[in-house]
Amino acid sequence: MPDSVVIIPTYNEKENIERMVRTVLGLEHPFHLLIIDDNSPDGTADIIKRLMPDYDGRLHLLQREGKLGLGTAYITGFHWAIEHGYNYVFEMDADFSHDPKDLLRLHDACANKGADVAIGSRYITGINVINWPLGRVLMSYFASVYVRTVTRMPVMDTTAGFKCYRREVLETIRLDKVRMKGYGFQIEMKFTAWKFGFNIVEVPIIFTERQEGSSKMSGGIFGEAFFGVMKMKMRSWFRSYKRT
Repeated sequence: MPDSVVIIPTYNEKENIERMVRTVLGLEHPFHLLIIDDNSPDGTADIIKRLMPDYDGRLHLLQREGKLGLGTAYITGFHWAIEHGYNYVFEMDADFSHDPKDLLRLHDACANKGADVAIGSRYITGINVINWPLGRVLMSYFASVYVRTVTRMPVMDTTAGFKCYRREVLETIRLDKVRMKGYGFQIEMKFTAWKFGFNIVEVPIIFTERQEGSSKMSGGIFGEAFFGVMKMKMRSWFRSYKRT
């Protein structure tokens, strides 16, 4: 049984998806790849279906009825990964802002170096972001500062979306109780894993802004995260984080 699956949510990623599939599935580690497509009108899912026969069961597709949000896409993928017995479950963007080669380093952190959650971190060794406007860099960096201040969580890149989880983490977190669905989803998953006492390790990466397609980021997504973090912290005062 293969040990690793990379989950990539997509919406209108036809410019990137074939190259991403071929790159991830061409790495030296035999990753599997699960694409969760939110009914992209540009035909992203059709590209995946065309590629699936080339990869002998390593490429998978879940299609949803519409644009239902990043967090719900990942939760759907996490349930699927647990049901299919993968030991290491990865989150990754489709647009090459995350370097697929860094999947190997995240896997190594969890498989060989004791991490329960490995984060591809933009900020653990400074600010390692390429081609972002200054305003977005500052917004992202100080969002992480804000999250650390509120939660006391010792993670530099609290909003990172490039991660590897050991299966035990996803089995322990009650996924259907995760409240935030957009940008804040990434924060809530890290915070909950930390509160359960899992070992979170940050692996330095260089984040590069997409070259093809359009960003899905919006001010509303940041707004959800800003107000959601305080609510998340207050809810944690009344929740047990004992592992069973």
